[in-house]
Amino acid sequence: MIVPLLSHDALLADINLANTDDNGVRLWWLGQSGFLVQWRKRHLLFDPYLSDSLTRKYAETDKPHVRMTELVVDPARLDFIDVITSSHNHTDHLDGETLAPLLQANPNVTMVVPAANQQFAAERLSAQTSEDFETSEVYERLTPINDGETIEAAGGFRINAIPAAHETVERDEQGHCRFLGYVVEFGDWTIYHSGDTMLYESMVERLRQWKIDIAILPINGRAPVRRVAGNLWGREAAQLAKQISARVVIPCHYDMFEFNTASPEEFNVECDRVGQRFRILRCGERYVPGSESPAACR
Repeated sequence: MIVPLLSHDALLADINLANTDDNGVRLWWLGQSGFLVQWRKRHLLFDPYLSDSLTRKYAETDKPHVRMTELVVDPARLDFIDVITSSHNHTDHLDGETLAPLLQANPNVTMVVPAANQQFAAERLSAQTSEDFETSEVYERLTPINDGETIEAAGGFRINAIPAAHETVERDEQGHCRFLGYVVEFGDWTIYHSGDTMLYESMVERLRQWKIDIAILPINGRAPVRRVAGNLWGREAAQLAKQISARVVIPCHYDMFEFNTASPEEFNVECDRVGQRFRILRCGERYVPGSESPAACR
């Protein structure tokens, strides 16, 4: 099993060490599509999956979710979070065993979910809380958003939602997108977390309205044999980052489950070919913009 670069006490110590009130941004990969963003002693969590719920759920099925990377931290210990996002309702992006402890540890947190998934998310989270929360109470704690909308969230994070195609741009009966990506602006920084997505018409045009410093994109691709919705391949992620003029791109959504992963090598090669700066992180590793070399690097 892959051992995170930093985990548990060591990871929390590194987060605390970096927690200064300057205008810089720090980012840690927590596995799969989960990232912790730190800025001015504020913290935002993108799509955390910090449990073994899927491994247990599928253990006795023909689609076992065998974990590849050790758990990086107990979510109950992350008691300093200002904002949490969920891009869609698949469990590795909306995990009750991760989010319920986070909501309990952070009673004032802003939890952003697609408007199309608010009721589903409330039901999943209320089923996991150890306290006697009704679904309606959890529902009220969630902040819904739809594509084209913007939320001024806690800690100075401005969250803009755009569609994601997993594998198509799907909408509910009210026209709300079921899958979203988030462009988050704070201070002098802009981060794009795509959620799970493939390319779709108008995607590049939509994203070009922002000057994106860090693009976080999936690279596990799509293969019918997996029987799960697909994502960008590594080469597509590299090309998308180049087309939207991202300062740096970070790959994700691999090295978590044996049946649904990919090597970052294709991503690496294509970034080199098109001249796109990138950074490949280890789980639990801190990234600071500018720490990459002038050329594309690992």
